[in-house]
Formats: sequence, C-alpha cells, structure tokens
Amino acid sequence: MSRLNGKVAIVTGASAGIGRATAKLFVAEGAKLVVGARRQGELDELVAEIRAAGGEAVALSGDVRSEEYAKALVELAAKTYGRLDIAFNNAGTLGEGGPSTGVSEEGWNDAIAINLTGSFLGAKHQIAEMEKQGGGSVIFTSTFVGYSFAFPGVAAYAASKAGLIGLTQALAAEYGPKGIRVNAILPGAVDTAMYREKNNTAESQSFITNLHALKRVAAPEELARSVLYLASDDAAFVTGTASLVDGGISITRT
Repeated sequence: MSRLNGKVAIVTGASAGIGRATAKLFVAEGAKLVVGARRQGELDELVAEIRAAGGEAVALSGDVRSEEYAKALVELAAKTYGRLDIAFNNAGTLGEGGPSTGVSEEGWNDAIAINLTGSFLGAKHQIAEMEKQGGGSVIFTSTFVGYSFAFPGVAAYAASKAGLIGLTQALAAEYGPKGIRVNAILPGAVDTAMYREKNNTAESQSFITNLHALKRVAAPEELARSVLYLASDDAAFVTGTASLVDGGISITRT
C-alpha cells in the first residue's frame, strides 16, 4: 500500500535537488501536492511531469521570505484539495561565505531570512491549517553543519540551519498535543546543483566525499526517502528529532 494515500503535501524548494526528488516520491506514494520555489518555469515542468505520470500537483512560485507567500501556499492547498497533512520546508541557501569578519550584515540577514525565518513563516501557517483536521507532519531541512561539526567560513549558514533544530523542538513540544509532529532532517553532502557549484573541482569533491563514512555523497532520492518516512505514519511516534541522514560524516575521523 502507498504510504501517503489521501494525503496533501506542500514542498518548498521543489524546483531542484532534494525538494524535486521528494515531490516526485510523495506523488508516487499517493500524495497530492502543492509545490513551491522561486522559478515558475521549473515548477511548471515538474507539475507537467507529475501529471503525465498520473499524479496530482499544482505550483506557486514565490519567495519564502514573504509571509504572504507562506500563507498563499497553504490557501492553495486548502482550496485545491480541501486539507493539508504534510509540509516539507526545504527551500534554503548557502548564504554569504568566507571569513566571518568579512560577512556583510545583508549577507547574514539574508541567510537567516531564507533558512530560518522562511521556514518559521511556512510552519506558522501550515500548522494552523493542520490543527483544523487534528494532526499533520512538518519537516525542515537543516544540516549537520553547526550541529555535529562545522567548517570555517560558513557562520551564517551554520547559524541559520542550527536555528531550525531549536525551532523543530519548540514546535514539536507546543503542537504535539494537537497531533502535529515536527522533525528536521540533517543531510550530509548531496549531489545537487548547489553542491556542485560550491565543489567544482575534483580535489574539492574528493575531500568532501572522503569526510563521509560511506565515502560517497548522497543522491537527492536518498534524502527523499528519509523525508517520506517522517511524513508517513511509519513515523507516527517520532517528533522533535534532528535526524542525521549524513552518510556518517558526523562520526568519521579518517
């Protein structure tokens, strides 16, 4: 039996990478989708692909920094499908990197706004809708960076993503009595366009690969399966977790 039959889900950052892979897996498991990202063209392509395969999806492009956009995604789910069961707040940015003494205030604020505030605004409206039906599952994309260890030059990224773990725990405690579960996944390196842009040499990719116990980086589909678990009733007693899906990067010292 498909694990998300009858469920309605929002996926942000759905135009590429983990978000796109998760959207496609959710549909394969029976969910109806609202997909969001900045780029309407890529979203339209994803929706066309989903519909061609017999699935149901609608798209709305926008900026996760906007509370109006967060609200609009939820309203679209309710208007189109009559409910909301799952929200995967996945949209994010690496932000401004480099020596922390040189990071601009604008760069810092942008990382916080997209990675942390955007996720909060999404959850704020998603949870309010889920309360109407007595439950749901909210999932954030955090990272091992700033949790199990970090690299130099990623202060804004680490702080914004680490903040999601605190947000996960606070929301899980607050809304658990309402039947709403809140969890975060903490990926290691994932083979996405963002990863390849930052690691664009064989030397850099070899270094990152070797940090993982599995001695490889993940495919987006592997992260999607972990998100599916947290979204489904298989994780009915799982809430408030920071779930490492990191290929052992957190424990490797060789």
